[in-house]
Amino acid sequence: MKNLMRSNIYDVEETIVIVGSCLKNMQPQGYEKVKRLSENIYELCLEETHINMAITKIGGMLRTEKVKNIIFATVDKSPHCVQVHYIRNELEKMMNLTNINIANYVVIDNELIKIDNDVISMSKSLGKLKNTMKKMEE
Repeated sequence: MKNLMRSNIYDVEETIVIVGSCLKNMQPQGYEKVKRLSENIYELCLEETHINMAITKIGGMLRTEKVKNIIFATVDKSPHCVQVHYIRNELEKMMNLTNINIANYVVIDNELIKIDNDVISMSKSLGKLKNTMKKMEE
């Protein structure tokens, strides 16, 4: 596993996996399942690195035009790791990602759970989320 922020943007492959750095220790079997998706794994801790720095780094990697697939995977319920999933939306605002396949996963009980982009977007809008949940309760 490579450290995202210490890696050269040109040292990338077609598929990159960006994981929360605690994933390997907290969900070891789940991490092994992530490794089956690609061995080209970069760790990122958003307790140490500001999200804007990570966005810029990943944007640079994408600008090399070598990357065709990005997979984000983190533990669930971490306020820092949830930000990893927001990177996609921020990159989409900066550049055209139509030729890039992006998948987001959380690992719960060592199982990979795919998270739709709509769910990630909703989690950033607490007011909208509250209204949606209120409608579900009615």
